Amino acid sequence: MNYDLFNGDADGICALLQLRKAEPRDATLVTGVKRDINLLGKVDAAAGDQITVLDVSMDKNRAALDKVLEAGASVFYVDHHFPGDIPSHANLTAIINESADVCTAALVNGHLNGAHLDWAVTGAFGDNLHATARALAKGLDISAEDLASLENLGTYINYNGYGPAIDDLHFDPKELYLRLYAAEGPLDFVHNSPDFEKLSTGYREDMAMAEALQPLHAKPGSAVFLLPDEAWARRVSGVYSNDLATQNPARAHAVLTLNAKGNYLVSVRAPMENKQGAAELCMQFPTGGGRAGAAGINDLPEESLQDFVDAFEQAYKG
Repeated sequence: MNYDLFNGDADGICALLQLRKAEPRDATLVTGVKRDINLLGKVDAAAGDQITVLDVSMDKNRAALDKVLEAGASVFYVDHHFPGDIPSHANLTAIINESADVCTAALVNGHLNGAHLDWAVTGAFGDNLHATARALAKGLDISAEDLASLENLGTYINYNGYGPAIDDLHFDPKELYLRLYAAEGPLDFVHNSPDFEKLSTGYREDMAMAEALQPLHAKPGSAVFLLPDEAWARRVSGVYSNDLATQNPARAHAVLTLNAKGNYLVSVRAPMENKQGAAELCMQFPTGGGRAGAAGINDLPEESLQDFVDAFEQAYKG
C-alpha cells in the first residue's frame, strides 16, 4: 500500500500537492489538524509499502518511524522541524533542513526542480515565509495581483488547519487537499472555486475578532496575547501569531488559546528580524516543539502559565 502523511497546514498540503501533481499515486491520506503531528503511529505498515511523510517532526515520530522501517516499508521524509537523530537506513530517504527561512514546500520544490513552483510559493506564504515566497516567485511569470492571490490562498489554507479538532475547521484538511488537487493550479482555485470564498470570508471575520485584543503581558522584546475558548479563536491562533510577527518584526509573540480543560494551546513566533529560539523555548514544556522561528505547545497546564511567560520574556529580552 501507499500512504501520504502530511501536516494539515498550508506547508504540508502544498508540499503534497507538488509531489502528487508531479508524481501521481493512489495513496491513503493521513493528516489532521495542524497540531496533530504523530501521524506515523496511525500507519500499520507492511513490507513493500511506500510512505511519504511531509512537514511533521521526525523527532516526534521517531519510534513509529523505526517501526515502519523495521516492517520493511520505504519512507520518503521531507521536513524543516527539529529531527533529532536521523536514522541511517536503506529504506529511508530524508530531506531535512532546519533553516529558519526554509519550509517543506520549498524543499519539495527543490526536489522537483520547480515542477509546480506556484504551489511552492503558496505554501511558503502560508508558512509566513514571505521573503522566501517572493524569492521563489521570481521564477513565475505572473502579475503582482496574482502573486497577492497566492499569498492570500496560502494564508487561508494555513488558517484552516488550526484548532484542536476537525469540527473547529471550515474544511477537514484531507478534504481541502483533494479540492485543491482537483484545481488546475492555485490561481484556478482562487478564481473559480467557491471554497476559496468560504475560506476568505471565514478568515476575515475571525481576524476582525482577534484584532480587538490587547496583550496580556507586554515587554520591549515580547508580547503575550490570550484568546478565549471559542471556535473562532482556535481557528485564528496561528495566522494571528503570524500577523503579529509581521507587523512587529523586532518583537517576539506568544498567542495562547484557552481550551475546555482550562489549559492553553500556545503559538510562539520569534522576532522576524531574528528567527531563533522558539523551538528551544517550547521544548522546555511537555507537548512543546517546532522550529527556530515558529513553535508551539499543544497543552500548557494552567499552573504553568507564569512559568511559560517568565521563560518567554527571558528568551526575548529585546
